[in-house]
Parts: sequence; structure tokens; C-alpha cells
Amino acid sequence: MLKKTLAALAIGTALLSAGQAMAADYKIDKEGQHAFIDWKISHLGYSFIHGTFKDWDGSFSWDAAKPEASKIDVTLKTASLWSNHAERDKHIASKDFLDVSKYPEAKFVSTAVKTTGEKTADVTGDLTLHGVTKPVVIKATFNGEGKDPWGGQRAGFNGSTTLNLNDFGIKGPGPSSQTLDLDISLEGVQVK
Repeated sequence: MLKKTLAALAIGTALLSAGQAMAADYKIDKEGQHAFIDWKISHLGYSFIHGTFKDWDGSFSWDAAKPEASKIDVTLKTASLWSNHAERDKHIASKDFLDVSKYPEAKFVSTAVKTTGEKTADVTGDLTLHGVTKPVVIKATFNGEGKDPWGGQRAGFNGSTTLNLNDFGIKGPGPSSQTLDLDISLEGVQVK
């Protein structure tokens, strides 16, 4: 009788565990141009310069039933910055600002996810930029998940944060240009 009870308990536990949702791993769909890291900075207080990073990659882990267990890891090539003006891009890449020859990569690795609403969360992580690592918080919104037309599973998010450039040893071009806004759009394809 004890053997039958233990066997039933083991089978029941296995079935229960199989039915529970588990975090899935996703590769960010940069190749399909379904993911962006865009930036905006004030130009002398008169207007805003907008740009993007063209070369970056990353992955995330996501479980809608347990968003606080999610993780994200992104690495970008700083020389891939683009603002639609070649001379300005060269200046931003120089030693005056990003110094991309000395600091060719920037990296974000999440350390915590805190749910703030039905589809929103604060994603805290370590950002390494210009040779300095600092914690930053990204305000994230879950856009949705589901099957794509090619038989894959996708999930997507938007996020935003504001960086104080001085925290990373970068001096902005003027008093009104000491912060940089990041607008992030991520769509990932589940890794099988």
C-alpha cells in the first residue's frame, strides 16, 4: 500500500510540474530588424538629436506567469551609433564622448525585475558604458507573445531609461546635454 501511495504521489508531482509554466529563452530578433536601441539628447537646449545603434545583440528569458524571474543580456558595438550625420557620428565616437576605439562595447545585464503593473515592470541591471559599470532601471512594458507566421514563438517588450552621462565619465556637449534618453524595443524568437 505504501509503495502504491508513493508511486501515485510521484506521478502526481511529475504531472503537476509538467503543467506549470517555465521560463523560455529568446534570442533578440536584430537580424529581422524587429528590435531597436534608439537614443535622444538635447542639442544646446534648442532641439533634440535622435539616433540609434545599428550593431548589437542579446537574449532574454521570459515567463509570463513569473515575470520577476526574467533576465536580459544585451551587448552593443558603440561604433555602430548613427544620427543621420556622418561628421557628428564621427565626433560622438571620438575621445570627446564615447571613445569607441578604447571602449568598443557597452553591455547591460539585468539583476532584478520588479512588477509594477499588469504589463509593466522595472528592470534593474548593470550597464557598462565608457569603461564604467553603474546600475540603471529600465521602465519596461510587455507588448505580448505568441506564434509567428513561420512556426516560431515570439515575445516583445518596450523600455525606456534616462542616463546621466557624467555617471559614466562622459561629458555632454553643453549644460542641457548631460542626460541621454534611451528608447528600447525588443522582439525575441524563442530558442528551441
